Amino acid sequence: MTTVTEMGTARRWTMLGLGVFAQSASAVMVNGAAFLLPALTQRGLSLTTAGLLVAMPLVGLCCTLIAWGWVVDQVGERKALVAGPAVMFVAGAAAAGVSNYVALGALLFLAGAGAGSTNGASGRVIVGWFPPDQRGLAMGIRQTAQPLGVAIGAMAIPAVAAAHGFSTAVLVPAVMAGAAAISCLIGIVDPPRPESAGGSGRPANPYRGDSTLLRIHVVSVLLVIPQATIWTFGLLWLHRDVGLSLAAAGALVTATQILGAGGRIGAGVWSDRVGSRLRPLRTVAVAAAICLSAFAVAAWTQQWWAAVPILIAASVITVADNGLAFTAVAEIAGPYWSGRGLGIQNTGQNLAAAAVAPVFGALITAAGFPVTYLLTALIALAAVPLVPRGSR
Repeated sequence: MTTVTEMGTARRWTMLGLGVFAQSASAVMVNGAAFLLPALTQRGLSLTTAGLLVAMPLVGLCCTLIAWGWVVDQVGERKALVAGPAVMFVAGAAAAGVSNYVALGALLFLAGAGAGSTNGASGRVIVGWFPPDQRGLAMGIRQTAQPLGVAIGAMAIPAVAAAHGFSTAVLVPAVMAGAAAISCLIGIVDPPRPESAGGSGRPANPYRGDSTLLRIHVVSVLLVIPQATIWTFGLLWLHRDVGLSLAAAGALVTATQILGAGGRIGAGVWSDRVGSRLRPLRTVAVAAAICLSAFAVAAWTQQWWAAVPILIAASVITVADNGLAFTAVAEIAGPYWSGRGLGIQNTGQNLAAAAVAPVFGALITAAGFPVTYLLTALIALAAVPLVPRGSR
């Protein structure tokens, strides 16, 4: 078996690229489904029904993340990275040929279930093949897959739907997933795993007798709420309160996504330099609380000259924790439990993010944007003392 030191640098970075590609394909399938809304409503569906359909991939993802983590732990990363995208391809291709909306919803759910495989598996490949002083950088690059996938979906799916119809547009994420399955089959090698405790028996459960992983999960859930709030309502705030046109607001939000991707990489490099994932994670939580508090004050006083730059800064800061926490979970859980650990991590974050739109939408309606942003600052502040002081 090839060891970490024997694996060539080029091959290691190639596998990182394949992991990013597979994760991007999942993001296109799960998040890009929303870009099918215009095509579905043009077919006569109500917005409520169409919204339910495009939410099915996310439901499928949330239902299977922990199960896929178990597969990664028990069977291996390569098989998960091939099987999941293959399921996405088959389900997506089948969805292109059905006219019954119940069947369409079931197939989109199945495609989302397949997408859940790439989260933990791609993370495990990085932690398994990259040395500790490069993992932060590598995981930061891997964390850019979601905004990259959203950008691909935003550019490709509506254009294909307008030119060739709904059925062809559904094939966009399906074809990408099929290419990812083939690429991972050829290029991914399972990283070596050390012998479990004593060389035999089941490895110890890292959740038992130690609250470190649980605390990281809670911190990540708390910190994803400000992130999701900024992403969900930033465009509306810029248009309704600041007075920007939708085109200008959309361009600004797109720019913040690009900057946020760079921020994830920068946070990863920072963690490599200081030799810790958790110290930077605590600093990010503090910075998020300060930045969001300033944003709430600027929005309350309608100081747009300050509020807009603070929004841009908040968009970068609130996503910087993702790669740090993800890497910490994978390292602390170890090679026999990190798949499930990352599955739990992503499940909690996705569920919290899904609740933001209805809950905070109601709060904005009742109390306004400044109060809502102040609440997100308090939520970020609550995460600070929960960050563990060290990792094992």
